[in-house]
Amino acid sequence: MIQAFETIIKSVGEDISRPGLIDTPKRAAKAFEFLTKGYHQNLDEVINNALFPSDSSEMVIVKDIELYSLCEHHLLPFIGKCHVAYIPNGKVLGLSKVARIVDMYARRLQIQENLVMQIANTVEQVTGALGVAVIIEARHLCMMMRGVEKQNSVMKSSAMLGSFRNNQATRNEFLALL
Repeated sequence: MIQAFETIIKSVGEDISRPGLIDTPKRAAKAFEFLTKGYHQNLDEVINNALFPSDSSEMVIVKDIELYSLCEHHLLPFIGKCHVAYIPNGKVLGLSKVARIVDMYARRLQIQENLVMQIANTVEQVTGALGVAVIIEARHLCMMMRGVEKQNSVMKSSAMLGSFRNNQATRNEFLALL
């Protein structure tokens, strides 16, 4: 990866030997590995047995989870927040694990439309929830820094599973609580 970044830097016309760029390929490779660390994580390690019995059947919401991802089309960041809700069915997930699931999928090359579904499907699979809802609001630098260059655009996407899809009152409660 270091050589690839060196090639990219040279191809834009820069001198890789100038003081400011000498270690840039190494730093860029390390940064890219961090930004895509989700490929090296697996769900069992992320959850780490933090699934607990519970009699609660009331909505659980974790909102404003910041997320950072890379657009798979341009390798530019998209940055935003994620809101996750679920209706427990005999067990609840450790609070930090919801955010860790978001991070695991966000730290991959992504499109937001897939990311929202990956998070929702995973929370449903892990918890056996009666319903799961996920909303992501993000700013895409591929749209802000290049192309159409619209600085104030925000993309919102949602996934509604189970009772959030089938029961309008449940969906409305979630949206009102956000």
